[in-house]
Amino acid sequence: MNNETFTKTQFNEIKRQLSSYAISSFGKQRIENTQPQSKISVVEKRLTETTEAKQLLDSNLHVPFMGLQSIEHLTNQLGKGFVLTPQELLEYADFLRSFRLIRQFFAKNQAVAPVLHRYAQGLTDFSEIETEIYQVIRNGGIVDSASRELRRARRDIAETQDKIQELLKKFIRQNKEKMQEAIITKRNNLFTVPIKSAYKKQVKGTVIELSNKGTTAYMEPSNVSRLNEQLAYLKMVEEAEAYQILATLTGLLAEVLPVIQQNIEIIAEFDYIFARGKFSRELKGITPKINCDGYLHLIAATHPLIEQAVPLDVTIGGNYRGLTITGLNAGGKTVVLKTVALMTLMTMIGLQIPAQVGTEIALFDQIFVDIGDDQSIENALSTFSGHMYNISRILSQIGKNSLILLDELGSGTEPNEGAALAIAIMEECYQKGSILITTTHYGEIKRFTENHPDFITAAMDFDAEQLTPKYRLLIGQSGESNALWIAKKMAISDKIIEKAQMYFSDRNYQLEKKTFKTKTIQNKVSGIVESYSKGDKVFLLEQQKSALVYQEVPFTENISVYLDNELIEVSKRRIKLEYRAADLYPTDYEVENLFVTFETRKELHDLQRGSKKAQHKLRKEAMLRKQN
Repeated sequence: MNNETFTKTQFNEIKRQLSSYAISSFGKQRIENTQPQSKISVVEKRLTETTEAKQLLDSNLHVPFMGLQSIEHLTNQLGKGFVLTPQELLEYADFLRSFRLIRQFFAKNQAVAPVLHRYAQGLTDFSEIETEIYQVIRNGGIVDSASRELRRARRDIAETQDKIQELLKKFIRQNKEKMQEAIITKRNNLFTVPIKSAYKKQVKGTVIELSNKGTTAYMEPSNVSRLNEQLAYLKMVEEAEAYQILATLTGLLAEVLPVIQQNIEIIAEFDYIFARGKFSRELKGITPKINCDGYLHLIAATHPLIEQAVPLDVTIGGNYRGLTITGLNAGGKTVVLKTVALMTLMTMIGLQIPAQVGTEIALFDQIFVDIGDDQSIENALSTFSGHMYNISRILSQIGKNSLILLDELGSGTEPNEGAALAIAIMEECYQKGSILITTTHYGEIKRFTENHPDFITAAMDFDAEQLTPKYRLLIGQSGESNALWIAKKMAISDKIIEKAQMYFSDRNYQLEKKTFKTKTIQNKVSGIVESYSKGDKVFLLEQQKSALVYQEVPFTENISVYLDNELIEVSKRRIKLEYRAADLYPTDYEVENLFVTFETRKELHDLQRGSKKAQHKLRKEAMLRKQN
């Protein structure tokens, strides 16, 4: 099946809505890649999965998915050899833990979801790796007991910091008059004290940083320098040991990455299945019967993308293999085609459908549609040519197990030829064994359908009193366009309605030629040509466009007009006055502005007010003209 079918039937929109129910990018990708299946065993499996998922959701039971949103990024990091941070390792441990929880969840609910329980048995137990991560990392950081070296480094860091604190406190007590504040602060990861700038040369030590105003010098006293250096070294030891611990834990994950990825495939499938379950629950869907015999039986099926859609009942593929739908425009014929297509395509990807129990769906190898205006400017195709191009491709691909949906077949060209061509196309589709649903206005196609032993007509119901469509399909009836009825309701005279009925029923009617008297209007004063003023709006008979009068051309019967940003000369006899300038513009309006650009008006204004820049530009342009 091609993407054109998916687009024109709005199936791509169904997939977009389905994707919104998936949690992970893996699940969303699965939905994007999913294709309708015609193999009955595959569709039955998909429908069973969806049904079980929906039953669990209806029981307010939810699969314990954990960490799905970020797991793709973290797995990519693992695959590239990056060392995960403590927080990332915790997220990954939670994700691995969810494998066990999901297995337990389905084991507990295997009576409701036996198929999904069987899938869950394929999830691997990574409890050893989980335990290792949880023991080493807590509250987003590595615990001291993670290794002997880390514990020693952190103990030495704490002792060194205590020594530095004691020395700085003693310094503050002994130098109160030199202190800006009696506090210990860190600058550039070094412990310092704030000294008044006036005393900074009297204190033995190093200025680490000055305040913005320069009134305070943050100094490292000389007796603290060695301890600060020792502290920096100990922190490097701690960081190196922490990195080694993180690398070891990341390595544990990397070693089993292929197995993890296999489990991710199972989790992604669960995500996809439960997205179908959630969407089916939202649609209040049912699981239809399915067959491979081309038999469609829809009971109260509704278009899933239309609010308050009118339920559709239609059967095809049993007593007849062709259905022709007639009726007025905007009566719902195209919606019927799309509803049939969507019910079929949704079933073929395992979605439940909005219909009543007893509905049966046929699984087709191909579904072809020709819906909408197929005009193509790029390929120089008219609407009719576009339809014929699509139908040509369809006819070259259809087979016995194909569903073909053709909207307004044969339209867009001369009616008799269009109807004849449509009938030939319908017969060809039938001869190839396809199931065919078409819509039409043509009486010839209706009569072909009524005379064909394996075709049936249907009509879209219409409320004649309210002049509104009911959007209900009536199988076995033949609808009319209701044009004459609507015209009468809209107060078109009975005489016209009667003539229309005569023309419709009697193709041999006689037409009479009628003679009409003509009246020539002559100018009272022959030879006088109307005069025009600047700004008058006139209509150019030759160009069939409106223009503005610029000026009359002296000694001629021509006039200069402003058209498409340029002045052209035309004969006064080839123009017609539309509006006088006096009627178009205020009394004090400068009509000349109509023919001058904003930039020109601005330059003139600048010159008038004595702008040196404008004068310089003018002189420069004059010099350039001389040089040329």
